[in-house]
Amino acid sequence: MANEQNKAIKGRDLIIQCLEKAGVDTIFGYPGGASMEIHQALTLSKKIRMVLPRHEQGAAFAACGYARATGKPGVCLATSGPGATNLITGIADAYSDSTPMVAITGQVPTSVIGTDAFQEMDIVGATLPCVKHSYLVQTAEEIPQAIEEAFIIASTGRPGPVLVDFPKDIQQKSLVPDFSKKRKRWGLLPKQSPAKGQINRAMELLEKAKRPIIYAGGGVISSESSEELRRFVKKTGIPVTTTVMGLGCFPEDDPLSLQMLGMHGAVYANIAINNADLVLALGVRFDDRVTGKLEEFCKDAQIVHVDIDATEINKNKIADVPIQGDLKQTLEAFNEQAKKLKIDDWVKQIQKWKKEFAHSYAEPKKEIVPQDVIVQLSNLAPKDAIISVGVGQHQMWTAQFYGFQEPRTWMSSSGLGSMGFGLPAAMGAQIAFPDRTVIDIDGDGSFLMNIQELQTLKTENIPVKCVILNNNHLGMVAQWEDRFYDSVRGHTYLGEANFAEIAAAFGIKSATVTKPEQVKPALQAMLKHKGPYVLDVKYPYNHKFHGHVLPMIPTGRTYLDSMTAKGEILKDVWQVPQFK
Repeated sequence: MANEQNKAIKGRDLIIQCLEKAGVDTIFGYPGGASMEIHQALTLSKKIRMVLPRHEQGAAFAACGYARATGKPGVCLATSGPGATNLITGIADAYSDSTPMVAITGQVPTSVIGTDAFQEMDIVGATLPCVKHSYLVQTAEEIPQAIEEAFIIASTGRPGPVLVDFPKDIQQKSLVPDFSKKRKRWGLLPKQSPAKGQINRAMELLEKAKRPIIYAGGGVISSESSEELRRFVKKTGIPVTTTVMGLGCFPEDDPLSLQMLGMHGAVYANIAINNADLVLALGVRFDDRVTGKLEEFCKDAQIVHVDIDATEINKNKIADVPIQGDLKQTLEAFNEQAKKLKIDDWVKQIQKWKKEFAHSYAEPKKEIVPQDVIVQLSNLAPKDAIISVGVGQHQMWTAQFYGFQEPRTWMSSSGLGSMGFGLPAAMGAQIAFPDRTVIDIDGDGSFLMNIQELQTLKTENIPVKCVILNNNHLGMVAQWEDRFYDSVRGHTYLGEANFAEIAAAFGIKSATVTKPEQVKPALQAMLKHKGPYVLDVKYPYNHKFHGHVLPMIPTGRTYLDSMTAKGEILKDVWQVPQFK
């Protein structure tokens, strides 16, 4: 054993050993000249599955999907130059949505860095705005520390992406690794425990509140505190609304669920939070798609804001009680003091709003209605199914109508809003959970962005199910054209595409539906199929408001400017209540 420990190995083999030590079981990567050494070492690993996507962006999004589904850092790998730059969109997505990721890149040899060598790219510099930290490893001896720290940084505090760049000569260098060396890690771990005084202040405000609301975001998912949130709601009886990143943290069939708020959120959720006297903001960032006109958002409410990232507190909205610390610990402390609140009148009022402004859509008759497809899929799919989406109308309809019950069952590029996310993210989640149903609900525009990953599904036998809501348009952009540009089409018509035929060319089982009565049996056949599947759902893009994602709050406006599901402006049909 001692002789084995003192044996010289190449840097590339040390990289793999360190990744194995970090618990990595899957890497999504595309080889090239500057990363070939790492790929050669990966062929010898007995612990790591190497998945070859058909584009580096697919690798990065697959790593995001793996991370979203598991909570563990996803790992992607690319060569230098164009391979590395193709990862950037996925890295930026991970940064925007606080997704733990370690991106590994090959680099040209250290001797030619800075000479504009073939496929040289300063990927550390290029990604500085969208990583938590980055490493350019300059000696083979630095490999263990760089990799170990990368995983610590990616997964602690507010999760996010870390880049590790390995020059080719460092991969090739022989050395005797020393794993016994103790390393100092000052400043790597953020403050975790919330201040007790702030906990007490928050609970004092809560006890006095008459119209409290919980505004829950992706931080609830990241901190694994969904159970603590549910316990807190059960104890107190406070209604809950979630951001798009928070979907699944609280069951949407619960009477106290207000579903999603914001630009395309439920009208009743936006009414409730803007008429609350206390907002418990848990793991949220008060982003513009939620607040609309910031100075008018919750202007009469006191705000308790809990976040692990101190820079988010008071960034957009001033908190009356700021609590910086781990959300799970904070909710545990809340639960120690929580008791049933006397807010029955408030809850009854909210229930009336829920009935008055319920989500709705046109009944399917001769044409397929996309919202109805999502509702039927939600009813048919297993309760633990993982749903991935691209970006556009289909994304918002899924958020509105699917009915999420559990955390880590919803994956969306929310902060960056990157088309092409859905298919590769579903691929990453399916590899993490091979026995669960994983479904990509996509639009034709988004699906085309990374359609090459169908070959990965076929080659690797990854049984992702794809439902393509196909209306021949960039639907969300066309909707904005209808609303704000007199329906002038500025290059938003895509033309017809037959995704069933494309899938068949890749050797994937597929079908097309064009009539409402075909939808349910087609969904059942898709869910029953053991391998990957593509269901092409064709429906027309409907002009003006029929077929739009509603409700909708125009950018920079308030909830009173919401266009309801009926196409009415809220302030024209509803009067702001006067509370005592």
